[in-house]
Amino acid sequence: MPSPIAEPQPLVLIAEDEPEIADILSAYLQRNGLRSVHAADGRRALDLHLSLKPDLIVLDVQMPQMDGWQVLAEVRHRGGTPVIMLTALDQDIDKLLGLRIGADDYVVKPFNPAEVVARIQAVLRRARPGGGQPARRFIRLGRLQADLESHEIAVQDDGGSLPLALTLTEFKLLVHLMRAPRRVFGREELLVACLPEGEALERTVDSHVSKLRKKLESAGLEGIPVSVRGVGYRLGDVS
Repeated sequence: MPSPIAEPQPLVLIAEDEPEIADILSAYLQRNGLRSVHAADGRRALDLHLSLKPDLIVLDVQMPQMDGWQVLAEVRHRGGTPVIMLTALDQDIDKLLGLRIGADDYVVKPFNPAEVVARIQAVLRRARPGGGQPARRFIRLGRLQADLESHEIAVQDDGGSLPLALTLTEFKLLVHLMRAPRRVFGREELLVACLPEGEALERTVDSHVSKLRKKLESAGLEGIPVSVRGVGYRLGDVS
């Protein structure tokens, strides 16, 4: 009778520009039965996230090429990979920013590597209850349903489901607003979190939101996103 094939141990992506720290974390992870891969800058981290699909990312805030906030925002728009932020900035505002964008935990340098591994294991347990495969990630809000894996958003009604033909930027904007529908997001924040690198003007956000609003109106959702004069946008009522 053939022996069952053991499932591979979880893979942790260490996005850290200091090789000594990355080596220490890697050694502790290996000691605890976890695999790891290292990225020394933000762009490399995103490339490895796309190609290797790690189970969790340990993400340093201050990195070359792209900083941790930019990497975290892109990872969140791709899906639900758990992320633990790693930074020397011991300030509440930095922690709140990370958690608001979607970090699962936050560790301040200098740290105890054993504690970081314990936090990694805890987050992995939450992400994979019972050790099974993670559930497909959706955001459901009123009549809107966003599939974060396929990058598709549909409007639900009595007649069924109407997919929206959105650009990637429009998808990112709508998902960002869906995560906190009552909150007003400033244009600068939406610019950093949702628009491709190179689109550096806040008025570009207005253009994308205008196009998104027209597509939502054509699907029967009127007047969203809502403009808040002098501040930015909130999603509004999608019932």
